[in-house]
Amino acid sequence: MTPPRHIAIIMDGNGRWARERGLPRIRGHEEGAESVRAVLRACGEAGVEFLTVYAFSTENWKRPEAEVAALMGLLEHFLKQETPELMAQNVRLQAIGRITDLPEACQRELHRAIETTAKNTGVTLILALSYSGRIEIIDGLRSLVRAVREGHIDEAMIDPEMFSQHLYTRSFPDPDLLIRTSGEMRISNFLLWQMSYTEIYVTPKLWPDFRKEELLEALRDYSQRQRRYGGV
Repeated sequence: MTPPRHIAIIMDGNGRWARERGLPRIRGHEEGAESVRAVLRACGEAGVEFLTVYAFSTENWKRPEAEVAALMGLLEHFLKQETPELMAQNVRLQAIGRITDLPEACQRELHRAIETTAKNTGVTLILALSYSGRIEIIDGLRSLVRAVREGHIDEAMIDPEMFSQHLYTRSFPDPDLLIRTSGEMRISNFLLWQMSYTEIYVTPKLWPDFRKEELLEALRDYSQRQRRYGGV
């Protein structure tokens, strides 16, 4: 089975998982971090090259202040604690989104982890943080307009490939497979431009319950798809 080169995941259901067990919402997020670890290892074993996880959207800033603070603390802790494991697994860490929106402590740990893992050659783990697909497209348009105004490119040269080079994801291939947990049937403003031909796999499993076997099931389903990209 040839694995998808790039998997993107909408990690949904952390809060529901905690609520069903009478636990604080942050416990769902903590258990969800364990799923990230398990899925990342499984991706390395399966030969997946890129894994993008929707860790925090721009809309998530609207959540209660205490929950946002707890999530930022969890992110900072994750980056501190996981960097040695990322090194051991030969994982390269990257991030997309409006990273400057994050607390300074999170930004420092993120940049430190990115620099530490920069030469690794295994799976590239991409964290989508303070991310919005629509805002990414707006930021890409601004970048493109600036390049035209400064004379770096001619307006007549603009095509989809050139526009893609002005997005946060310009260094990565488009996702082959999108996985969404918790059974919700929407893409929630995630990688809107990049998912033109991405295969979509939705599972009722809540993210904290999604581990290696669930990923392998998604890969088995993907292996049965025929990707035509609009052709016959």
